[in-house]
Amino acid sequence: MVVGAGAVGATYCYALSQSGLADEIVLIDRNEDLVRGQVLDLVHGQPFIPTVAIRGGSKADYADSQLIVITAGSAQKPGETRLQLLKKNADIVGGIAEEIASSGSQGVMLIVSNPVDVMTYVALKKSGWERERIIGSGTVLDSARFRYLLAEHCGVDVHNVHAYILGEHGDSEFAAWSMTNVAGMMIDNYCPVCNKCSDWKIERKAIEKQVRESAYRIISAKGSTYFAVGLALVRITASVLRKQNSVMTVSVLLNGEFGLRDVCLSVPSVVNDRGAVKVINSPLPPEEIEALKRSAGILKDAINSISVSQ
Repeated sequence: MVVGAGAVGATYCYALSQSGLADEIVLIDRNEDLVRGQVLDLVHGQPFIPTVAIRGGSKADYADSQLIVITAGSAQKPGETRLQLLKKNADIVGGIAEEIASSGSQGVMLIVSNPVDVMTYVALKKSGWERERIIGSGTVLDSARFRYLLAEHCGVDVHNVHAYILGEHGDSEFAAWSMTNVAGMMIDNYCPVCNKCSDWKIERKAIEKQVRESAYRIISAKGSTYFAVGLALVRITASVLRKQNSVMTVSVLLNGEFGLRDVCLSVPSVVNDRGAVKVINSPLPPEEIEALKRSAGILKDAINSISVSQ
């Protein structure tokens, strides 16, 4: 089930419909005309895709949904501060989470609405669910961008690059270079083999900067991002619906892992039909632990600014 029929929600439905993962895709939004239009546009392509039922729905559909993906939220208006927007979206996502919880749903909630880490925390507090059942899309897309840029730089297939962006899905995110490898070789060991750059430290900073600024560049050029995030959501969906136990950097509530508590941010986690069932508490070097703590501090300040309570 998808809550929010805007660009991200509709693009996710479009990508999901072609994947063969779902038996049924249900779309809801406060704008019922938009839902009707998006559903019609999708079902007209059914002769070209795997068999899947696609329809508009209602809150009653929460109860038996295996996965509920929340993309709903408000865009920032002229003159509106970031804090005002944060509070507005917290009210929207918190209200949806409460409705889902009251439906008796036993599924998994996937939060996409931004700022995603704060919204994931809000959904957890408002729903009262166990932490594993509510996850944020986090830095799954950022990690994909990171892998793409590394693959381009090294001249190898992106599927042979394994790398993660950790922390906030935002300006304080950082590359976990200690966990980065190409064809099984740690990145620092691969560089002499790669022989693509004269100063790897400078290249590293440039690549990390490109990842962090990717969304800004896309928004500046076309107004919003939705293609790659739609595909990232399909990847998370596959792990939930197919019980794949995939390790992904979804946003999860930390309960002591990495020395952090009561904050949602992205770290490698095992994802299956029960959500983020295990946080991979990987040993990180001191500079990466500090970067994670800085990111957590920024997110806690944002959470405190909106006084989230259950």
